[in-house]
Amino acid sequence: MTRQNYTFTSESVSEGHPDKICDRISDAVLDAFLSEEPEARVAAETFATTNRVVIGGEVGLADQSKLKEYMGRIEDIARACIKDVGYEQDKFHHETVEITNLLHEQSAHIAQGVDSAKDKDEGAGDQGIMFGYATNETDALMPAPIQYSHAILRRLAEVRKDGTEPTLRPDAKSQLSVVYENGKPVGVSSIVLSTQHRDESQTSDDIRAIVEPYIREVLPSGWITDATEWWVNPTGTFVIGGPDGDAGLTGRKIIVDTYGGAAPHGGGAFSGKDPTKVDRSAAYAARYLAKNVVAAGMADRCTIQLSYAIGVSKPLSIYCDTFGTGQVGDAEIEKAVEQCMDLTPRGIREHLQMNRPIYERTAAYGHFGREPDADGGFSWEKTDLGEALKRAV
Repeated sequence: MTRQNYTFTSESVSEGHPDKICDRISDAVLDAFLSEEPEARVAAETFATTNRVVIGGEVGLADQSKLKEYMGRIEDIARACIKDVGYEQDKFHHETVEITNLLHEQSAHIAQGVDSAKDKDEGAGDQGIMFGYATNETDALMPAPIQYSHAILRRLAEVRKDGTEPTLRPDAKSQLSVVYENGKPVGVSSIVLSTQHRDESQTSDDIRAIVEPYIREVLPSGWITDATEWWVNPTGTFVIGGPDGDAGLTGRKIIVDTYGGAAPHGGGAFSGKDPTKVDRSAAYAARYLAKNVVAAGMADRCTIQLSYAIGVSKPLSIYCDTFGTGQVGDAEIEKAVEQCMDLTPRGIREHLQMNRPIYERTAAYGHFGREPDADGGFSWEKTDLGEALKRAV
């Protein structure tokens, strides 16, 4: 039997975290190419350190001669991302940071994996395994520790950027230890919050006085008690932050981006990758399927695993685990999933309408547990497949 009483911890990092700046720039570059060419192939990686941003990777276009024209926009895209996040430090400022663009044409040997399949059933861009997960412990059908860790940092970013809290700075991390009783989250045993701030004279107590009201606002009523431990800027001063304090790199926050460690991870990062790459698109599809299983009342919890081989269109395997909470058998759900959704790379992209510039917004505060946007962003968070799944079992 699954354990019912325990404490589980997850962390989040803010949009100003060095790795998240890199994720955002990579996804903004991806969006720029998809805006020009919806079938563009992009694998963009970003590295950031003191006064320096380096962008590399590869791009495949139908008319490769256009690549040079588009490349002139990359520096402005990166500066706009850094400006929006809020970096205006002496050693990392959106106006003065040195930006090096090393993007180049996609390898023909990689492209052939996608291009080689017949007709519309293009092959997967790489081999790999992808996991999706959902649980009914929150309204977003996400694990509570990661969902509320994200929510805290998103709220602090709002009040920083609108001028309500002018001494907060962009780089921040949160961590929640959530207490479960009878399998449901009921409280928080500890709260960890480290945030960059303006003045060296500000103490940990000063920062706690700023952030505590927003943390209490975000967490469910009754979750914070007299027994809850608070660790706010536990090392003291945190004025030097962002890439000036620690180097950043695309794709280093894969657990923050997904389920906070509450579910398996296939190992592939998302940001900077176009949706022909199943590291991204199939992970989104797996979340979509798991979420629809739970939203339809077919299970309280659900993990879906998909696996692919480069150049092969259909998934090699589909696996479901409902942890004993399913209203129908896991094998039946596996069959229903395959029946209700085309899980080829092109099938996923068409079903979720993923060939659009919708990725920059995913780079911080999680790729899952978000509200679907009117323009198609976070389409994998829709719960429109439930009835079809129920009819198929």
